[in-house]
Amino acid sequence: MPSCPPASFADTRAPLYNRRWLLATVLSFVLIALWDAGGQDLALAQLWGTAQGFALRDDHFLVTYMHQGMRNLGWLVVLALSLGVWLPFGVLRQLPTARRVQLLVSILASLAVVAILKRSSATSCPWDLSVFGGVAEYVSHWRWGLHDGGAGHCFPAGHAAAGFSFVGGYFALARDTPRAARWWLAVALVMGLLLGLGQQMRGAHYMSHTLWTAWLCWTAGLAIDMGMARRRSQAAD
Repeated sequence: MPSCPPASFADTRAPLYNRRWLLATVLSFVLIALWDAGGQDLALAQLWGTAQGFALRDDHFLVTYMHQGMRNLGWLVVLALSLGVWLPFGVLRQLPTARRVQLLVSILASLAVVAILKRSSATSCPWDLSVFGGVAEYVSHWRWGLHDGGAGHCFPAGHAAAGFSFVGGYFALARDTPRAARWWLAVALVMGLLLGLGQQMRGAHYMSHTLWTAWLCWTAGLAIDMGMARRRSQAAD
């Protein structure tokens, strides 16, 4: 009897992977919510901000390299991965076309989700708060639609998405190249946290903004993975 191809084995493992991923999604939601409930955002922001504002707001390295430079680099990577759908390179060669498409779609979907929520948010940035020399008052981002007197549009962290949006690639890689998937996830998480921390130091975001961006990008990637798995299952019936 001929042995089953690797793809068949991967498909039989999919439900188990999805249960683990769903558990990680719920657990991380609870942990981030606990951070919010503990009121740690302001305490952490005060490590870099004073009544005179944030001394690092216009820091050359944070603005030029960590903000503008990394944003441009992120879009270059997205462009390369777009070309990689049809002209695969590196680890992309080990993925079927559908997985390469999934990887790209998960990145774009994550960026879109963060951008839409950010555009709809009434939450202002730390540097807008009166305690840091601005005019706004602190209002939890959970109080949706309640304006704090500032510019708003600061939740979640858009710049951190330049790193976190790639988290969804983990799901696209996990079944065919699990080792590469783990490295991909680790790099995406580290880059997102570093970018978020850079913005935190400038007064552009609270830590919760960064954490929720990570969760949103992870969840968007998982939702797309589950949707594509369901589509493949229906096509096989």
